[in-house]
Amino acid sequence: MHENLDGTRPEKGVSAIAPKEGGGFPNPGLPPHEYRQADMDPRAEKRAERIVALMFLLSVVGTAVFIAAYFVVTPRGTNIFAESGSPQALWWSNLVTGLGFAVAVFFIGAGAIHWAKTLMPDHEVVEERHALRGSDETRAAAASIITDGLNESGIARRPLIVTSMVAALAALPLAVLAPLSTLGPLPGNVLHHTFWRKGMRLARDHDGTPIKASDVAMNSIFHVMPEDLTPDTEHYLEERAKAAAVIVRIDPRVGQNDESLANGYNGILAFSKICTHVGCPVALYEQQTHHMLCPCHQSTFDVTDGAKVIFGPAHRPLPQLPIEVDAEGYLVAKGDFPEPIGPSFWDIHKDK
Repeated sequence: MHENLDGTRPEKGVSAIAPKEGGGFPNPGLPPHEYRQADMDPRAEKRAERIVALMFLLSVVGTAVFIAAYFVVTPRGTNIFAESGSPQALWWSNLVTGLGFAVAVFFIGAGAIHWAKTLMPDHEVVEERHALRGSDETRAAAASIITDGLNESGIARRPLIVTSMVAALAALPLAVLAPLSTLGPLPGNVLHHTFWRKGMRLARDHDGTPIKASDVAMNSIFHVMPEDLTPDTEHYLEERAKAAAVIVRIDPRVGQNDESLANGYNGILAFSKICTHVGCPVALYEQQTHHMLCPCHQSTFDVTDGAKVIFGPAHRPLPQLPIEVDAEGYLVAKGDFPEPIGPSFWDIHKDK
C-alpha cells in the first residue's frame, strides 16, 4: 500500500516524486496531447465554426419568440392560441414565453461551450510557482499571454462567430426590456398621500366601526382605518396598506411634545402604523414606557415625544395623523398625514 511501483519502499521524509534511487519515482509529466479533428482538418474547423454561429443565431430566434409571445400570446389580452382570459391562454403564455427565453439563454451557453471545446486551444501547460509580484518583464509577458490568448481564440479570424455572438448577446437584453413596456404609468405622487381626508372617521380595523373618544381608555391602543375605506374602494388593498394607523391614549401631563399633543385630542394620538425603516407594521405598545416597537428590526418610537425614534435603524419619527372629534363625539381626521408614510425613499438623495 505504501510501496513504489517497483516494489521498493520510499525512504522516510523523501518526496513521492523524487528520483527512484532517492526512494520516490520520477515525475511522469503530462500525457501526450491529443489533437482534435478541427485541429487537423480545415473542413472540420469550418464546420465547427458554422455550428457555433448557428447556436448563437438560434439564441436570437429564441429572443424574438419571447418578445413576440409577450405581446401576442398573453393571458388576458391578445392570444393567438386560446381564448383570452381562459386557463388555456395562461398556459400558452407561460409555455411560449418560457420556451423562447430558455432557447435564448441555452444556445448562448451552448455556443460558447462548443466554441471552447472545438476551436479554442486546449494544450495542457504547467506553470512553475513564482513570487506574487513578478518582475516588469514577467508582467509584460503576462500581458503578452493575454494578447496571444485573444489571437489564439480566433476572434480576429472568425468574424462569423463574433458577429453571431454579438447579435445573440445584443438581442438577449431585449427579452428583459420588453416586459418593462407594460409596467404602466409612473406612480407620480400617489405614494406621498393616503386615503385619509378631513372629517373622515377613525374606524376599528377588524370590523370597521367608528370610534368615540370616550371608547379609548388610558394607555390603550387601537388599530384603525378610515371608515369610508371599504372593499368596494378602488385599489382597496393598496389604500389599506398606506392608511393603516394606530391610536393610543396617554396622560397629557406625561407628554413631552406640545405640537404632537395639539394634533391629538385629550391625549389621544394617532400615528402611522408603517415603520419608517422598511415598512413593517408597528403593532407592539408598551403601556408603562409609552413606547411603540417594530417587530422586524426593533425600531422603538416614543409616543410621548411625537413618536420620535429612540432605538433601532428607523431614520425618522412615525408620521402623526392630526385628529379631532365631531359633533357626535367620534374621532375624525383633520386631514391626511402631513408627510409621506413609510420608508424615507423620497429624500434619500436630498443631501446630494
